[in-house]
Amino acid sequence: MTVDLSDYGASGNLLSNSDELGRIIRVDRGECDVISEKGTVRAISDSNRSQGEVAPVTGDWVKLIMNPEVGTVINEILPRKNKLSRRDPSDERVEQVLVSNVDLVIIVHGIDRPLPPGRIERLLTLAWDSQSEVIVVLTKVEERDELLEETIRTIEAIAPEVSIVAVDSANTSDPGLVKIKDMVKPGCTAALIGESGAGKSSLVNALLGGEIVETGEVRSGDKRGRHTTVTREILLCPDGGLLVDTPGLRSIGIWDAQESLKKVFADLEERSKDCRFSDCIHESEPDCAVIEDVLLGVLDERRLVRYQALLKELSDQQKKTTKRKNK
Repeated sequence: MTVDLSDYGASGNLLSNSDELGRIIRVDRGECDVISEKGTVRAISDSNRSQGEVAPVTGDWVKLIMNPEVGTVINEILPRKNKLSRRDPSDERVEQVLVSNVDLVIIVHGIDRPLPPGRIERLLTLAWDSQSEVIVVLTKVEERDELLEETIRTIEAIAPEVSIVAVDSANTSDPGLVKIKDMVKPGCTAALIGESGAGKSSLVNALLGGEIVETGEVRSGDKRGRHTTVTREILLCPDGGLLVDTPGLRSIGIWDAQESLKKVFADLEERSKDCRFSDCIHESEPDCAVIEDVLLGVLDERRLVRYQALLKELSDQQKKTTKRKNK
């Protein structure tokens, strides 16, 4: 059976070389499942590329060749339109690309637990840095409806322009599910991110119309779940569109995200223009407009502290990365 690669987001110049073209739909221990015109093939990547800065990730478009000795091989990783990435939890000097060539990032949060402002700020920074459209989906609304309005207020206070969709994943006719399906159009790649137990896999199953991916129980004590999703995999929706279910994010270290950070903290960035010094870091400088707002109660000091912490995190990251490259 021939696969129409336009269903997987291919268009224009990509389709002109479709005979050797494929898109990685899953990466597993140095080997990849790649969807091509001939269907899904198992491809290997040479060891140098697997360990290099251009290691293949889910979502990559690649060119394939046949090696008589080892089988199908990834010969080239095509330039990425964008990427969703974070700082590698195991090495803060290294970027970890979660998925590439994304059109929509869906931040998933289960309202069976509180949403700390710092967490949504980090998730928004990570998502916006991919230069994709971003929405927030609140799951498990059937369990803790009393937390719904509080959670929405937290998000709106930080990012009033972001669309928020509340979903009951167990209800196939839920209006929120319908809205998401309308957004994940044919050819669109949507990546779901959030912590373990947030309801990502249940949401994916609801959008796909069946029990396609495994779901897990959430501990009653701390509302944390186990990692039922252990790898990032592209799944094709029945009506078109692609979903990438990702393992739960415990660590949300941002990576080279200055512009998206400015977007998350746009209110502070705008107020900074009124500071006496253009390079004010809002700590003890005279005539600091941001500190003035804190003293007047206009700005929550905790938000300023989180902003300063993220700025320092990016600055430290840049220094370590530069030092590593100069070795």
